[in-house]
Amino acid sequence: MTLPPLVSPDAELSKQEMERYSRHLLLPDIGLDGQKRLKNSKVLIIGAGGLGSPALLYLAAAGIGTLGIVDFDTVDASNLQRQVIHGQSDVGRKKLDSARATIQEINPFVHVEMHEARLDTSNALEIISGYDLILDGTDNFATRYLVNDACVLAKKPYVWGSIFRFEGQASVFWEDAPGDIGLNYRDLYPEPPPPEHAPSCSEGGVLGVLCAAIGSIMATEAIKLLTGIGSPLLGRLMVYDALDMTYRVLPIRRNPDRQPITELSDYEYFCGLTKPATPQKDVPTISPRELHDIRQSGQSHLLIDVREQRERDICCIEGAIHIPKNDILAGRGLESLDKNSLIILHCKAGSRSKQALNALEEQGFTNLQNLHGGILAWIKEVDSELPTY
Repeated sequence: MTLPPLVSPDAELSKQEMERYSRHLLLPDIGLDGQKRLKNSKVLIIGAGGLGSPALLYLAAAGIGTLGIVDFDTVDASNLQRQVIHGQSDVGRKKLDSARATIQEINPFVHVEMHEARLDTSNALEIISGYDLILDGTDNFATRYLVNDACVLAKKPYVWGSIFRFEGQASVFWEDAPGDIGLNYRDLYPEPPPPEHAPSCSEGGVLGVLCAAIGSIMATEAIKLLTGIGSPLLGRLMVYDALDMTYRVLPIRRNPDRQPITELSDYEYFCGLTKPATPQKDVPTISPRELHDIRQSGQSHLLIDVREQRERDICCIEGAIHIPKNDILAGRGLESLDKNSLIILHCKAGSRSKQALNALEEQGFTNLQNLHGGILAWIKEVDSELPTY
């Protein structure tokens, strides 16, 4: 299934561009017209992270005329294992600035438009409407549904990718594709998974080079759509398993029960990340400094680390005992704990230990505290010698 090219070949190539893109010009399927289409294209990449990095590098090298980037984050050392558009000297720098500098070094003929914002219902349609094609490199379901619905409303095709641990997925969604063959992300995922079943890469980890595999597929699909060559992944899901080194292609069919998308909605609520506006029970918290003072004073307490063992292998607070969150939720490993003694729980950033605290309260524990900000806050405020992740 070949689709017509998204962009017309209205641009002209200079002598320097002809030399730069000569290997494309020699390809019968691309040639001069195809390269002009690429130069005349405006492509938006949402997220300059694991997937956005390789996609941006190769689309810049390929000669996309305008690359838009949506990002609001800064470069962290933990990004460098996979976000190859950034380097060591960029740590602490805005990802937008770092990405633009790298793109300009790779190809000064590319114009970069920067959107320093968190994509949400207030800006998604306005930003997306200004581009020919969207690449979604986000890492959470709420934003993926937002991107999908905004692209449907703006009548834009988009390339989607997802990564976790050793597996990646990619596809193309275009509700208004010619020939009434259009699909959108809700045909693949009519409903989001429960939040507890959708851990992020910051919790579950990801093989760095997996980003290159999926990001390059996304860039390839973008070039095919813009120039009208080959068979895009519209209606197909590409699944890559890096451990087995296998690629599988699964069909995606239109969901007969799906409802038309007429407006943007509350995606945090849709994905179970927020609840209706009802009074929330306060969880007793303790700051890293307060925990430090308790430990220094010798006050009796028990510190419980509810993270997974692989996280403790990276860093842990000395003296903390390990009871994973899922064990606490199931009531395992609690027999030796005094229900009346001071128990302080922590995880990476505070959310999992909050769940564990609620579970312990339901099991009769009466003197509980949650470490605000988790071990990351402890490292920042108390023990900077520990590595972050």
